[in-house]
Amino acid sequence: MLAALALALAVLAPGRLLAQEAGPAPWRTLSGAITRADYEHYHEVPFDLPEGVTRLTIRVRYGKEQHTVVDLGLADPQRFRGWSGGTRDAMTLSVEDATPGYLPGPLPAGQWRLILGVPNIRLGVEARFEAQVFIERQPVVQSFADRPINPAPGWYRGDLHMHSGNSDGKCLSQAGEKVPCPVYRTVATAAERGLDFIALTDHNTTAHYAALRELQGAFDRLLLVPGREVTTFQGHSNVFGPTDFLDFRTLAPSYAEAAKWMDAVKREGGLVSINHPGAPSGEICMGCGWRIDDLPEGAVQAVEVVNGGTMAETGSAESPLQGFAFWHKLLNAGRHVTAIGGSDNHNAGIPLDKLGAIGTPTTVVHMEALSLQGLLDGIRAGRVFIDVQGSRDRLLDLSATSGGQTAAMGGTLSVARGRAVRFTAEVKGVTGGAVQLIIDGKADPAWRKGIAADGSITMPEWRSDGGRHWVRADVGDGSGALILVGNPIYVEPR
Repeated sequence: MLAALALALAVLAPGRLLAQEAGPAPWRTLSGAITRADYEHYHEVPFDLPEGVTRLTIRVRYGKEQHTVVDLGLADPQRFRGWSGGTRDAMTLSVEDATPGYLPGPLPAGQWRLILGVPNIRLGVEARFEAQVFIERQPVVQSFADRPINPAPGWYRGDLHMHSGNSDGKCLSQAGEKVPCPVYRTVATAAERGLDFIALTDHNTTAHYAALRELQGAFDRLLLVPGREVTTFQGHSNVFGPTDFLDFRTLAPSYAEAAKWMDAVKREGGLVSINHPGAPSGEICMGCGWRIDDLPEGAVQAVEVVNGGTMAETGSAESPLQGFAFWHKLLNAGRHVTAIGGSDNHNAGIPLDKLGAIGTPTTVVHMEALSLQGLLDGIRAGRVFIDVQGSRDRLLDLSATSGGQTAAMGGTLSVARGRAVRFTAEVKGVTGGAVQLIIDGKADPAWRKGIAADGSITMPEWRSDGGRHWVRADVGDGSGALILVGNPIYVEPR
């Protein structure tokens, strides 16, 4: 398979031959030249992969002078790993997922071969190529999108909890039978809803990642987030970001057991969110309630406060079976944990105006850009609210000022005893409703105010007693039903 002509392969320093893209430097750069002697031949470009690689990514660029075309494929030391022809100029492979056209699986050490096929090159043409090889030995969060879906900062709306046929998601077949629901139906329904991002979170599996990676290019206005629901006997948690296997098999309600997957998520830069912590555990929902009480600081970054499945069963976002009590308990213990929501949808065919449909509730996150990192950073920052009914236009933002300091949701003010704090809520898309400040878990009627015509609500001054507090806002509609849930601003003693 090796061509007669010399490919002039070399290991180059980054930046030679072709301009290198922004990002981490490649582990190796392979380069060479293709001429008419390569026409209708295949060439193997070898490189030696070391032990312990968890992900391999190759990006190929070549001169396309006078219609030169190069097809791409890849083989490991034992087998053929895939072919993308001239369709793609990059591929990524790991144990759990791979670029469409390529096979996921172990990445054995030894000689790999990048395969170049040359279906067209004209006489007298020399086309230079460069293959940047990137490796990872420590798994990190992985995006299925090559670039931000939208590079602009702003509020983005999505659903962080749903299931496909890779676990227990069902939908109707053409014959009207309940069948395991394909991933594309969930993605297409989310796009129909007008969401900006979704996390498909099948139970304890990564099998849906290959489909999400394939679909991301077609759904280029919808960020597809790597997620899974780590489902244990002691409770359920969503994990966002990591794509490698996480050992969910905890056998006791203790952090010492849960740490074997929670610590891996933290190490890889992902997020852990506790799901439906107020739900009972039993035959109806096995292991659903959260029973691990000794979580250290930083183990959990978010709590699913409003669950769409629970809302569909109880008819309320304020049922005791929702996650408010658990979340407030963490906040009162001094934890900075962000409230999110999730539909927990198990049937992509549920009409979008029904409880339990994809996007009900919607989590709205302020991001620097619509990207995986933008989402993770946005949830960590806490400038997030829950739109219970999943509207497309409602807004809730809370800010606070004191002594020249300003903080938004998720932020912190340092306030001396006796100093005043002014809270201002901005609400859009709600008429006839009211804003209620929740202070340390208590909803005092003195801190409830109707929404002005311009959507701006300024509360009376609140004075610090010198202690630690948290303050957040909820919005009710004209009947008093909860429709927007805000995250806290934290007040620390100075």
